[in-house]
Amino acid sequence: MGRTITVKERILDTASRLFYYQGFNSTGINQIIAEAGVAIGSLYKHYSSKNDLLYQYLKQQDGLYFDNLNDYLKEEKKPLQKLLKLVDYRIKIQNEADCSGCHFIKINAEIGRQDKQVAQLVMDHKQRQRDFINEIISEIATIQNLPMEQHSLANTIFLMIEGAIVSTSIHGNTNDLKAVKKAINQLF
Repeated sequence: MGRTITVKERILDTASRLFYYQGFNSTGINQIIAEAGVAIGSLYKHYSSKNDLLYQYLKQQDGLYFDNLNDYLKEEKKPLQKLLKLVDYRIKIQNEADCSGCHFIKINAEIGRQDKQVAQLVMDHKQRQRDFINEIISEIATIQNLPMEQHSLANTIFLMIEGAIVSTSIHGNTNDLKAVKKAINQLF
């Protein structure tokens, strides 16, 4: 028997789905409460505003992304294979979401820097991704020569992956992420 989902979780789950697939600006509070099956007072009891709900959604996505990534990579010991598997993880996420793109890129494109707290969370998430790649590149550097300076290489791979994610949402397929894997293999 599964645990009961709280009202707060139901609101966040509903808002998360709507923000991701429909967009933040296209999602109204009334739609969230209707689809979550809660009263407006319940929403405001748990979240002070729509932007607070957006912030909590992104915080949740950040945690899920890295928890699931670490779980996905936990058995992989070879750093190059870990890097390739990181791309596989992004492919997996896109396939599961019908190639709908990145939560953070979509929100940034929609609201930019209007909400400083949300903008900072987006930047922090992307920096954590960049740092994660840099750590893997550092591991690779201990066993083989790198084709270019470590930081530049990590940044290049990060940007290739991010660009491929945008392309995935435009074209509705993961072909460009697969091309990134090929490019990584050619680099090493």
